[in-house]
This record gives sequence, C-alpha cells and structure tokens, in this order.
Amino acid sequence: MNLHEYQGKEILSSFGVRIQRGIVATTPEGAVEAAKQLTEETGTGWHVIKAQIHAGGRGKGGGVKLAKNLDEVKSIANDILGMMLITPQTSAEGKLVNQVLIAEDVYYPGDSEPNEFYMSVLLNRATGRNMIMYSTEGGMDIEAVAEETPHLIFTEEIDPALGLMPFQARKIAFNLGLSGAAFKEMTKFVTALYTAYVKSDSALFEINPVLKTSDDKIMAVDAKVTLDDNALFRHPDYAAMRDEREENPIEVEAKAAGLNYVDLDGNVGCMVNGAGLAMGTMDLIKQAGGDPANFLDVGGTADAQRVETAFGIILKDPNVKAILVNIFGGIVRCDRVAQGVVDAYKNMGDKINVPIICRLQGTNAKEAKELIDNSGMEIISATEFQEAADKVQEVLNA
Repeated sequence: MNLHEYQGKEILSSFGVRIQRGIVATTPEGAVEAAKQLTEETGTGWHVIKAQIHAGGRGKGGGVKLAKNLDEVKSIANDILGMMLITPQTSAEGKLVNQVLIAEDVYYPGDSEPNEFYMSVLLNRATGRNMIMYSTEGGMDIEAVAEETPHLIFTEEIDPALGLMPFQARKIAFNLGLSGAAFKEMTKFVTALYTAYVKSDSALFEINPVLKTSDDKIMAVDAKVTLDDNALFRHPDYAAMRDEREENPIEVEAKAAGLNYVDLDGNVGCMVNGAGLAMGTMDLIKQAGGDPANFLDVGGTADAQRVETAFGIILKDPNVKAILVNIFGGIVRCDRVAQGVVDAYKNMGDKINVPIICRLQGTNAKEAKELIDNSGMEIISATEFQEAADKVQEVLNA
C-alpha cells in the first residue's frame, strides 16, 4: 500500500526521524491558513507547495513550487489543486491532485552549504536481508545515478538477527562525507529510519532528498513509503491511510468483491483460481501470441455470482479481446464451475462481447466440458493447457 508524502512523514516522525514539517490543505484558502499556522509553529517565511499524489518526479511536472508570500501560496495552491499532474511515473493522462502539502522552507542560509543525499531502506531479495541504499547524489533520479555514476551508490546490508549496528550507521555517515555535528545527526537519522522501517512493517522507505541543512541538521525532505499489505492487520491506523482515489478503480472494485486482481496492459483477460496457476496462464497467453490483460484469482469458489462479477471487472478493460477461464477443480468441482460460467453468461447477455475460452481440469472435468458444450452459449471449451492456448491463438487471429 502506497502512502502520500505527508503520511509517510507522519510515520517517520513517530519514530523520531526529523522531517520537513508541513500541513495538508485541500483548498487554496486552506493552504493560506496552513501557511500561517506553519509560520507560527516553525518561523518559516517561505513555503513549499507540494502536490500529493502517489508518484515521484512531481517537481518535473510542476507539482512542487516555492511560495515567498501568502498571495503566492494561494495562487500556486489554486494552480496545483485539481490539475492532472503528469510525471515520469504516471500515465499519459496524469493523476488528479486532490490535496497539497504546505511545507516549511528548510534551505535557509547558515554557516555551511546545504547538502542533499539519497537514502532508501528495502529488502534485498537476493540475500533475504534488509538493505540501506544511499548516495551523495540526492535530489536526482536514482536510476540515472546508477546508470551514469554507479560508484556513487553504496549499500549496507543488515543481519536480521542483530539489526542495524552502530558501526553501520557510522559507516553510512562517513561514506556520505559528513563530519562533526552532521556526522552525529546522520547516525541518529539512519538508526531511527531503520527502526521506522522495521516496526511499521514497510516494504520500502525512500527519502530523496535527505537534507543536511546549513546548521548541520539531518532531515527527510521527501518520503516515499510503501507498506506491506500483508501486515496491515497489525496496523489499523496505517490501513486507514489508504487513499483509494490514487488506486486503479477496477482493482479497488475487485478488492471490495474479494477478488485478487491486478490490471495489466494486454488483450486477453484471465480468470483463474490460485496464484501459481495465474502465473502459468499468463505464460500460456504469451506463448499463444497474446498478452495478459490482468491477473484475476477468483479463489476457491467460482459460483455464478462470483464468476459474473469477475467477468464484469475484466470487461471494463476496453483492450480485452478474449477471456481465458483456466480453473483447476480440486476443492471446487469443475462441473459446478462450468455451471457458474454458463449461468453468468446467461445473466450478462450482451455485456459479453468477446470470445470466452473455458479450460477446466480436475474433478468432474469431463462433465464440465459436456455441460459447456451443450449449453448453447458461445463458450469455447478446452481440457488441456495446449488446447486452450491454441484456441486463444485462433480467436486472436480471427
């Protein structure tokens, strides 16, 4: 589950990570009030207006701007709120901005020059250990840094039995070229950041930039946080942060119906039971010359209502040219699934305007095939994997 910047900063702050403070607003007038309150609390004279969407690169799309007075706060907030913000990480249509973060200016003058760093905490799947990735090249796309100057990216792996050790935090601060008060501040920052990552059950913390201010404070100016969905039952307060406006509406609808659905870019809709079979089915579609349009797992039950809901969700994608139903009848009998498919087809009528290939294997597979073949519905039945692939290829080439 992705979070907005301000939500990620709330979590960071709760674990003692210093952050660039800010207040969320949903109207230009609210932005002005937030700026006034922030000035009272922090003394900041200028304010940074940041669009709150689930995507990086907001500044490149005009979603992050500096306001030097309250009139500019109102004007900039008015421009950003309601805009379709297009960044390198959004679709061509962009994302609607529903709220902005009014943040304090932390690039104030002082005894030394401000410095920006990159830092993230994530799981290294190759080693099964958490890893801190960091670089002196903060404020830049980390992908560009990796491609052009890979020697400027450092990693520190953490033994899960020991956790982050003090010497590792000091090593990170040293590699970032810090000394004195800034060195001590960075070791505290890294330690608190790793604690926040572990205790919040996050999948990713990405801070770009981490700022060394002109008076040697270390703080998170941005925060990209992804929480582990499987651990949200332990964090109901975090679960309440979900912003469904930022998510694919079809995936939201599927989740509400108890279906596991992921939207893809292809032309063949998939309806399966079981994640492993879903992956195999997507490979099958690719081999048949198509591209999977979705990952949809109906789970252990496939009655008419559930199948009808699944069909309706798949057909909301205008790119779907065919639907492959691939069910293994272990817990659920194939003939019951077949009856569910036939009943759903009857109920939906003209709503189904693409070919359906139904491959059922397992308990009562023979009876299921006969039921579909004798239904009078325009459903193409198959028993074997290759047979289903051939029929997918046929309808795509028709």
